[in-house]
Amino acid sequence: MARGTPALIGWLALASGVMVVVVASLAVLIAPRDSAHNGSWPGVLWRSLLRTLDPGTMGGDGGSAAYLGLMLVVTIGGIFIVSALIGVLTTGLENRIAELRKGRSRIIERDHTVLLGWSDQVFTVIAELVEANKSERRSYVAVLADRDRVDMEEAIRARIGDTGRTKVICRRGNPLKVADLELVSPGTARSIVVLSPPVDDPDTHVIKVLLSLGSRRWDERRRPHVIAAVHDSANLPAAHLAAGPAARVIDADDLAIRLIVQSHRESGLSAVFTDLLDFEGHELYLRPEPSLEGITYAEALDAYELGIPAGLRHADGTVAVNPPMDTVLRADDEVIVLAEDDVLIKLASRRRPEVIESAIEVGTPRKTAPERTLLLGWNHRAPKIIALLDEFVEPGSVLQVAANRIDPTGVLAPPHHLSVGFTWCEPTDRPSLEKLDVGSFQHIIVLADADRDPEHADARTLVTLLHLRDMEEYLGDPYSIVSEINDDANREVAVVTKADDFVVSDKLINQVLAQLSENQHMYGVFMELLDPEGSEIYLKPAPGYLRPGVTANFATVIEAARRRGETALGYRRRERFHEPPDYGVVLNPDKAAPLTLTADDRVIVLAEN
Repeated sequence: MARGTPALIGWLALASGVMVVVVASLAVLIAPRDSAHNGSWPGVLWRSLLRTLDPGTMGGDGGSAAYLGLMLVVTIGGIFIVSALIGVLTTGLENRIAELRKGRSRIIERDHTVLLGWSDQVFTVIAELVEANKSERRSYVAVLADRDRVDMEEAIRARIGDTGRTKVICRRGNPLKVADLELVSPGTARSIVVLSPPVDDPDTHVIKVLLSLGSRRWDERRRPHVIAAVHDSANLPAAHLAAGPAARVIDADDLAIRLIVQSHRESGLSAVFTDLLDFEGHELYLRPEPSLEGITYAEALDAYELGIPAGLRHADGTVAVNPPMDTVLRADDEVIVLAEDDVLIKLASRRRPEVIESAIEVGTPRKTAPERTLLLGWNHRAPKIIALLDEFVEPGSVLQVAANRIDPTGVLAPPHHLSVGFTWCEPTDRPSLEKLDVGSFQHIIVLADADRDPEHADARTLVTLLHLRDMEEYLGDPYSIVSEINDDANREVAVVTKADDFVVSDKLINQVLAQLSENQHMYGVFMELLDPEGSEIYLKPAPGYLRPGVTANFATVIEAARRRGETALGYRRRERFHEPPDYGVVLNPDKAAPLTLTADDRVIVLAEN
């Protein structure tokens, strides 16, 4: 019985067979005449088997008392055996259903995405994957976590809703156990994403899961790529070692810090990156285009009817965003293309739309000058923000730190370009903010309070932003504001503060994980976009490209940017700067559609400065 339902069925079949053989043999010995009448031993054996399976078969029997008695015995025995068989089958089926309900069966899907772990990250990553796979006939996402399967499925339905053509399969198991990993069939998966759990030390858990994956035997011919993120840069070397060469581990803090610093320099940059990383809008794709071999990058800007080239990924894995215009494409190069979906990327089959030469404005390069920046608040990211900011700014720039703590700037490495000062300040207190002379700064960075829970920290940030907005209106809009938000739901509430940029680090990391699960080589592209060296994304005044108020088209904007050695990706409308969901950002617009920009609008370009 301990061996389960198959063993019970086997023993019942054996007992039934023994009983039928014994009764048939006794009938031949005790009642040979009746046995001969029923076909001797083979015939009696057959009739005994029928009586075992169907008691009603005995209704038409005739013969001696001994013969009828033996047939009665086999019939009664059959009743017990069949009844036991029905009970065993019913119990086995119920147990199997219960096991399936618990999510302890191995999935049979292939080319699926596996998510290991459970946290709020699950909902963002799944939502992004659902959007990414809308053009696919069928796609699968498997979630493995130490939670009840039904609870996980209900939570996903409540937070995400209809997943369309993407089927989400949940299994209960511990990602740290190799045996449990097999429930989601990692060997047949396309990619595996390791999620950070909501615990005090999430990086340790992530590294342990990476070790579990590394101890599994893989088919090297079909090994999925593994994606994970650590939140402490000090843990990155250990995570790389645990993950091995087949995995991609990203530094979550580094990504958030880079975007905060870049947004400090370029108002509206976070909205552009949100659109680039969100599968619902326009994304960057890697496209092999052997047919473009031999043409220059400048010529490639006109090679697509749908989509805009943004750079190249060479065969050795190096990435060049907005390379020199005279760069010649090779057959093994992949073109980085900005498009709404990969199925919508289309090479041009006709001449490019007409360029309106009279609308092109010859812009003068922006003059760089020392800047004054106010850093409000302090958390573990602040030292790295200051170090990276020092790489971007001009010599003579000033950074004033204001926080409600003892001066933390004394332990910082001496900056090269920045002059760093400190003032004690309570960021939520209006008189304390007024003493800072905020009108003397061009940029303000508001950091989340890491000493409080995320919701409370966001509430304090919103109060600070409201004070800054009120002071800004009185002073005449002298500064831009970049704010760090923990929960993306609070971003919609924060719109009323009219801050220029909100960096939601957790959502940013989740979107990057989803992007890399689809194509791990995009990591180099994102890092290149956020690197202080080379080309980055800028939002430059539209009058440097198009004459204000003159109707042209986006093909004209692309040409104007090309003459400056830049790649135009889109534009941003001033009147919609604070209107969700796109905040005025328009990427990859129709190249031939009429376009009129005002003096206050911005053109989104890839440029070196």
